[in-house]
Amino acid sequence: MKRCTLMTFLAVAAMNSAALAAEKSSVIEAPKSGIIPAATAIVIFVIVFAILSTMVWPKIIAGLDERNEKITGEIAAAEDARKQAKEALDEYEKNLADARAEAQKMLEETKTQQSALAAQLKASADAELSAMREKAISEIDAAKKQALNELYTESVNLATTMAGKILQRQVTAEDQQRLMDESLAEMKSVNS
Repeated sequence: MKRCTLMTFLAVAAMNSAALAAEKSSVIEAPKSGIIPAATAIVIFVIVFAILSTMVWPKIIAGLDERNEKITGEIAAAEDARKQAKEALDEYEKNLADARAEAQKMLEETKTQQSALAAQLKASADAELSAMREKAISEIDAAKKQALNELYTESVNLATTMAGKILQRQVTAEDQQRLMDESLAEMKSVNS
């Protein structure tokens, strides 16, 4: 139906344009009115219509249909490509958000591990420092006791020597030990 309407319109337009050209041109005579010219025009119209509808119009319509299918296919392909691009973009944004969340999680874990390690190192250093302090205190106490013992021994020896000079006699080892024990006992009672 569409073809016939289009071909009829084109045929009428061609006849009108031929008639207009004939009127404008003084060389071609205007057709005579009557049955023979009208019948001739109708026969020519039918022949042209038949040739156009069987040979030319199918090729034109096929070309137009092919072009329409091609354009429709390209539009569908473009729509598919747009959908795929949108899906790829959505996937990319989702992956980016996941990566950011994972990075944030790893950063938090690292901070937690760092805090725990710092606390552990501080506790270890404090324990080591306390142990060193205790060791130093015990070494100081041991050195103090040794120095006091040496001082006691030296003071006993000195006292014994002085006592011997005062008494003008020789002090025996037993006397010296007894004096040393008494002096140590006195000094310890004074320190306590």
